[in-house]
Amino acid sequence: ADRAYDTNALRDLAKEKRAWANIPAKRNRKASFPFSAWVYRQRNLIERFFNKLKQFRGIATRYDKDPRNFLAAIKLAAARIWIRSL
Repeated sequence: ADRAYDTNALRDLAKEKRAWANIPAKRNRKASFPFSAWVYRQRNLIERFFNKLKQFRGIATRYDKDPRNFLAAIKLAAARIWIRSL
């Protein structure tokens, strides 16, 4: 999550679910928490990919109701995004 989501409640919820909250601490925090910049960058790459994927109208609106067709559309869109990035 981003720095704006640095709350005790969110960190406690992640701990209850046995997850690691990789959230950068706010500047006014007294306590420090473990934070990995590398994991944060990787999450950001995935988030940007999903935003690019949602630019395809058929995927954003889930035009294909059949799961196999929807997965095929996602694969085609992902391949197109990957080719454009080369």
